[in-house]
Amino acid sequence: MQPIDETVYLNSIFDKRRSTFDDVVVPIGDEAQLEPGSSVSYDTTDPTSRTYFGLTGAYVFFNERLFSARLPPCLITLQRKNRAYGYFAGDRFGARDGTEIIDEIALNPSFFAECSIADTLSTLVHEMAHLQQKHFGTPPRRGYHNREWAGMMRAVGLIPSTSGEPGGKETGQRVSHYIEPGGRFAQACAELVDLRGDTVPYVELGSELERETRERKAASKTKYTCPACGANAWAKPEIALDCGACKQPMDVAPANGTSG
Repeated sequence: MQPIDETVYLNSIFDKRRSTFDDVVVPIGDEAQLEPGSSVSYDTTDPTSRTYFGLTGAYVFFNERLFSARLPPCLITLQRKNRAYGYFAGDRFGARDGTEIIDEIALNPSFFAECSIADTLSTLVHEMAHLQQKHFGTPPRRGYHNREWAGMMRAVGLIPSTSGEPGGKETGQRVSHYIEPGGRFAQACAELVDLRGDTVPYVELGSELERETRERKAASKTKYTCPACGANAWAKPEIALDCGACKQPMDVAPANGTSG
């Protein structure tokens, strides 16, 4: 059995005649010993397969449409890095036998629910621009976004911005972006979503924003109880409270809320 080129194989997925992942077969190298007529297929009902197959397909699609298919393969992971939509880490992984070193692009699934598919995929392309700079440019110090990278972003239809909106600085330590209306990314993303709307099939129940809001509220509502009369009060943590009736110092109530 002849090896199948990964790019050709994944692009064959995005066929307008297909509406599902039916009959998609994983390519197997010559070294694999299979019975005649047998094949290995993705279980299209499996959430892991659908999630990573969609992201891998999106990477190949954008690599061809926006980067002239120059970018090497990378390992796409899902990571809950605090307050980050995603990140790029060059030379993060290596083969056990030492024959290969690969880069990582991570996406934060905690933000999938509150972001549109286009916004999530724009994060993927944002990190692909970092990968492009690593292999074909001059990367700056870790975490910094320089003018060379900003130019690569603009070339694919993403406008760098520290605020994520028009008017923000294009360079700095923490730089987001916004999608150029009618730009190359916007057009390519619309094409991809039209071909394969379930590129990001699953979202987290309970977004990062909701979780942070709950944590902030919880941190500002510590319960205090008067040891003498049992009166309760709520205030910021680590504050000294006295009971207005008993003039006694109030104690922090147990976290399980059983007191009072």
